[in-house]
Amino acid sequence: MKLEVQGVDVALSGREIIKSATLKVRSGELVGLIGPNGSGKTTLLKSIYRYLSPSGGVVLLDGTDIRSLSHKERARQMGVVSQFTQLSFDFTVEEMVLMGRAPHKGALSRDTAQDYAILEDALSRVDMLDYRKRSFLTLSGGEKQRILLARALAQQAEILILDEPTNHLDMKYQIQIMDVVQSLGIGVLAALHDLNLTLLYCTYVYVLKGGRIIAHGRPEEVITSDLIRHVYEVEGTVIRHPVTGKLQVLFSPGQAKRL
Repeated sequence: MKLEVQGVDVALSGREIIKSATLKVRSGELVGLIGPNGSGKTTLLKSIYRYLSPSGGVVLLDGTDIRSLSHKERARQMGVVSQFTQLSFDFTVEEMVLMGRAPHKGALSRDTAQDYAILEDALSRVDMLDYRKRSFLTLSGGEKQRILLARALAQQAEILILDEPTNHLDMKYQIQIMDVVQSLGIGVLAALHDLNLTLLYCTYVYVLKGGRIIAHGRPEEVITSDLIRHVYEVEGTVIRHPVTGKLQVLFSPGQAKRL
């Protein structure tokens, strides 16, 4: 499965937010979308999964215009974990995750033994199996985030869109969630704030600034001190960890550009 975004423009309230965005996600790739607050990451993701309608360009799944797919067809192929918004009604954790099975079922179909096996596997992957009978609304922000990922895992889509999947999570669960996502073997597009997580996990990265993709490539080639200074307006030094050999960013306190 391949996701292609070709020349997508998004305008909101008469203002152009995304300008000619083009990117690709192939099966097995974990692609990062990075950029500062207000750069347009969430807006671009929403246009990809059709929460927003682009004013120009096209989004393709394996060469098929996503606009030609029904909601259920699209959901069977593309899973989404968006930034959490409050629910009007409460559900148990189990009910929330089983919603991910809806694209694979008829309107009146009952949950099967296979659905429950998929539910247990998804909750186990995010370390939330013991919470299955809990009220979703009683969970912390980080716990809710893990349940929403479990719901997307239960969907068993071949492309996964993640909007800040490690938001609200402490260090242990940030790493756990990224380990899970990396292990899926499907195409993943993730908006990320943490440049070190991007360097650790992503196979490719796109950089957004002012609604435009200004750079893309392998993370170790793209995430440089010059790019950090230009895009984030802070000083950061990219070094290689002496034990893991992985690149990481060290930030300098007191060096942020004055607002």
